[in-house]
Amino acid sequence: MINVIEIFKEIAKSTGKSIEIILVGAQALPYYGVKARATMDIDAEIVRGDLEEVYFELKKRGFESDLSENISGWSVISLPKGYRDRAITIYQDDQLKVSVLSPYDFIIMKLRRGTEQDLEDCLNVALANHLSVEELDKHFEDAIRNSIKDTAILNFRLIYNHFRQALMELLSQKSERTSDSTQG
Repeated sequence: MINVIEIFKEIAKSTGKSIEIILVGAQALPYYGVKARATMDIDAEIVRGDLEEVYFELKKRGFESDLSENISGWSVISLPKGYRDRAITIYQDDQLKVSVLSPYDFIIMKLRRGTEQDLEDCLNVALANHLSVEELDKHFEDAIRNSIKDTAILNFRLIYNHFRQALMELLSQKSERTSDSTQG
């Protein structure tokens, strides 16, 4: 796994400029208590700092990246309002602040793309963080409400419903195992 914090510390030091990012994608998984998977790219929102400079600094160090000033704009489906305020700081010093999305916002972010890998990441984050299905539903509806009217919403609904059903099945299985172990 890439030590993202060390990389961004090096970049802040070498440029002499402060940087604030919200880390998204697979690099954020360990901060949700989920085992990291092999990936060499870094996805992040640049909250403070020069996006272009950070991009080229990462490239110079051999890293691919997808950076934006507004990760909500990566899809027709908006992130729920206030996602930056809910972001969780995982590191901060005088030159660098690194955060990750709240687990709920992370799931909405990943489901907007909706690959099988994204679905697996979302299920793992939901289970590891004991997320409320009702609260996930609220974030989902908020994302829909804040998005422009587009046929992409229809697909997002299908992806979310597939995720929700898979999560409910996993939670049911987990509950059954817990019930069996307390009875045995």
